[in-house]
Parts: sequence; C-alpha cells; structure tokens
Amino acid sequence: MSDELRNSKVGVSWVNNGPVSITAYCCSSIIMTIVNKFVVNLKNFNMNFVMLFVQCLVCCALLVVLKGLNYAKFRNLNKQDVKKWLPINFLLVAMIYTGSKSLQFLPVPIYTIFKNLTIILIAYGEVLFFGGKVTSMELGSFLIMVLSSVVATIGDNQAKQNLGKRLVEKAATVAADKSSPIAKVAEEAAFNIGYLWMLANCVSSALFVLVMRMRIKLTNFKDFDTMFYNNAVALPILLLSSFILEDWSPENIQVNLTRESVIAMVVSGMFSVGISYCSGWCVRVTSSTTYSMVGALNKLPIALAGMVFFDAPKNFLSILSIFLGFLAGIIYTQAKQKKAKEQKPIETKLPSSNKD
Repeated sequence: MSDELRNSKVGVSWVNNGPVSITAYCCSSIIMTIVNKFVVNLKNFNMNFVMLFVQCLVCCALLVVLKGLNYAKFRNLNKQDVKKWLPINFLLVAMIYTGSKSLQFLPVPIYTIFKNLTIILIAYGEVLFFGGKVTSMELGSFLIMVLSSVVATIGDNQAKQNLGKRLVEKAATVAADKSSPIAKVAEEAAFNIGYLWMLANCVSSALFVLVMRMRIKLTNFKDFDTMFYNNAVALPILLLSSFILEDWSPENIQVNLTRESVIAMVVSGMFSVGISYCSGWCVRVTSSTTYSMVGALNKLPIALAGMVFFDAPKNFLSILSIFLGFLAGIIYTQAKQKKAKEQKPIETKLPSSNKD
C-alpha cells in the first residue's frame, strides 16, 4: 500500500512539475514550428484555414482514441462550457492563422525572434488583469528583446535589398521590363507583409494566453479538457472561415489538396497534439508570462533549425539578433528566480495570518 501511495505521489509531482512541463513545451513548439513552416511553404499552397482545420480534427481524433484506451480523461462537449470557452477559440483561431501567415512570409529565425514581443504584451497584461508587477531586471530583458527584433528586421531588410539588387541586375541583363516576373519579385523584396501578420499574431497570442488563464480558473479545466475544447470548438469556426475567405474552386482544391500536402497536414496535426497539451499544462503549473517566456529560451534552437532546413537570411545581423533574443531569455529567467526568492518570505507568512 505504501508503494502505491509513493508511486501516486511521484506521478502527481511529475504532472505538477514546472521544469518538466517547460521542457515538454519547448520540444513540441520546436517541432511544430518546423512542420508548419514546411506545410505553408509547399508549392502554391494557400488554404491555411484548411490546414488548421485538419490539425484540429486530427488532434480531436487522437484524443478520442486516447480516451477510449483510458490514457486520457476529459469532459464531453456541453453547452455551458462551450459558451464559456468560445471567446478563447476565436482568439486561438486568430493566433494560429496569423502565425501560419507570418511563417508563410517570414523566415523561421525572424518569426521566432518577433514572437518575443508577445512576452512583453503578456507581462503588462498580467499587471493589468492579475495585479502582477514588472521588475527593472525584467524590463531590461524586454528592452533587449525589442533590440533583437530591430536588429533582425535590419538583417532581413539587408538580405532582401541584396536579393532585390541581384534581381534588378539580372532583369537589366535580359532587358526585362517592369511587368516581368523578375522585376515584380525585386519590387516585393522592398516590403514584407509578413511583419503585419506578425504584429497581429503577437496581439492575438497575448490575448489568447491571458484570457485562457482566466477561463481555466472559471471552468476548472484540466490539461486534457483545455486541449479537447481548444480543438473541438475551433473546428466549425475554421471550416466556416475557410468557406468564406478561401478559394474552394475545383482547380484550387486540386492544387492545394495534393497527396504531399494532405500527408504533411495530418503529420502537423499529430504534432499539434503535443503543443496543445503542453501549452495548457505549462500555463497551469507556471504562469502565463513564464509559459510565453520559455519560448524565448528555445528561440536559439528553433532559429538555427530554420537556418538549416529553410532558406533563411544568413548574415551577421540575423545571427546577432538570434543570440540577443536568447540573452533576453536568460536575463528574464534570472529576474523571475530573483522575484520568486523575494516573494517567498511573504508567502510563508500568509497561512499564519489567516485564522478565521
């Protein structure tokens, strides 16, 4: 009996362990970013909502299978919980759609660096909604994050300008006019709409994390509940958005839903199970700011993987921006540890002062 109790305690401590949840979230987010980048970069792919619908559908199907095998427990869909969770799903759809569009137009290193700006929005959102505070050391890490984003933008623009110059020179040698494909690509190199998608993604991501934290407390959802409702309630929203905003002509379907793209979408959906579970798990056992800041610490391997697997800018400024983002993550981690030590004496006094 004592062995069973000991094993039970070990299991509970593992489930509520912050570092374990953080490690799992890091690994799943790295894999998910790379797989999503592969999907949206498939030739002529333009049905992002369909990709997200398939991901959520695969995730729900796997959860149902796990529940049938007694590996997962979660609530069935009910009207009351769906109404409470619906605002989160609209934010989730906005977050993952703007994220996929950002990945479509931006290199992986630039995308991962700009995700750091979400942390600043979340930190001040916690000050506004949960009575938190931002220390001077945390503020310093935020300033380095902004600096890394500025350096990354300059490095990306530098690479784009070099590309534009090469294309213009090539166009001149073949006597191409302004309507030629080469000239058009050179013109597009001047501005990348991916930055606007990235701004929308930062705002929607911050709102999603903050509102989810509120709703988890309101509904008392566990990890699998959060995961199932995030994906199941999003399905009709994604499908309706696809029918309204995307091209469902037979020609476009034939171009987008190839064997290669469908397999890639299913695989990305399987990996989304990991990121969905780990997101809810990490928010529950840590804090929403810590959850988002962990992403800053794993920006280095994500960005380097993007440089290895995809055609990302490889210049001094791009590499410098990656390490600045990583440095910001380390400083923030130290700031959080320092804040936790300062708050510990206060927390230990709380039970003795509450003797009603």
